[in-house]
Amino acid sequence: MPLTTIRQATTNDAEALAQLAERTFRDTFTEENNLTDMDLHCTKNFSIEIQQQEILDPNYATLLAEIEDQIVAFAQVRLYSPKDCVDAHRPSELYRLYVSKEWHGQGVAQQVMSHVLSTAAHAGANHIWLGVWEHNPRALAFYHKYGFEAVGEHVFQFGNDPQRDLIMMAAVKASND
Repeated sequence: MPLTTIRQATTNDAEALAQLAERTFRDTFTEENNLTDMDLHCTKNFSIEIQQQEILDPNYATLLAEIEDQIVAFAQVRLYSPKDCVDAHRPSELYRLYVSKEWHGQGVAQQVMSHVLSTAAHAGANHIWLGVWEHNPRALAFYHKYGFEAVGEHVFQFGNDPQRDLIMMAAVKASND
């Protein structure tokens, strides 16, 4: 397993994060989707300015995974994010988790997920939820390993294409510090 440093993003990371976010999203979803919808989605969600806003938002934790000073993965956690179908006192949301394709299968995602769960626990969350595209078997299998179970669904607006995401939830173990 590679030596991975996981740290909180700063606004200085916004440009690199925007590039990584768009690249990993395109790598994951281009094959199954329309290019026009992909371009619309990426333009709307992955600009440098949007990444700066999310990094500065006190309700977000943006985690970067680095190997040899290269950002290879990231996750964004909304520290408090209620959702109708999520029965939890103080839920957090795993908003995004993406790993560069060249690092798939090398333990990076597991390291990032460990930090995601710790971040949610430190925020006082008792559960964490996420939306995952119903046609993403790799992600579904990954989340099942962490105890996530489907509790609902919602529409994920992908460009002009309304897609179905499953809402999955898992318990968060209390932080010990």
